[in-house]
Amino acid sequence: MNMLKRAGLLISLIFAASTVTAVNVFAQKTDLAISAVAMGTSTQMGKVINIDLRVFELSTPSDQNVLLEAFTSQGSEGLASALDKMKSKGRMAITGTLGYDVNYIRHFKNPDGSETLRFVTDRAIRFGEAWASTRSMDYNISIVEIIKKTVGGKVKYTGTLLPAVWPKLKKSGELEIEAYQNPWNLTNIRVHK
Repeated sequence: MNMLKRAGLLISLIFAASTVTAVNVFAQKTDLAISAVAMGTSTQMGKVINIDLRVFELSTPSDQNVLLEAFTSQGSEGLASALDKMKSKGRMAITGTLGYDVNYIRHFKNPDGSETLRFVTDRAIRFGEAWASTRSMDYNISIVEIIKKTVGGKVKYTGTLLPAVWPKLKKSGELEIEAYQNPWNLTNIRVHK
């Protein structure tokens, strides 16, 4: 449960209105390649996969508004549907898959000087899941977060992969992100421009 709260805290600002402007390094149209090693935590401990991300362009505030409206009116299903209808902003491929489009990518400059790059997309549902109609079908969103910090003049990247999440609103109006399984830590993150 503590991991769930931490994961929810990490990405709780996904749909919050942003007053932060993007740093010049990340222009609206960009061609950025990111590769990383995802390491499982808790029940997936010991599992390691490679992940490749491509950023072709960043999402706009109007994209964010479309997602907010879809989520507040129809919940997770509306959010997944709205993401599915959006134009691709990049691509994500995990070892052993062909990969799929990432339809929402935002860049934020944090108050501590670090930068965050968030990827949100509708998750590819595999045939076995759809056929068996498993509980995992409710977790139809995937999220990746990469944080860039400069420490002592050196750039350091950390990140988290949440392959299957179910965003929902609490009665208090706060966003809660429930992960189907534990978050995966991203290590060996390499960014290529």
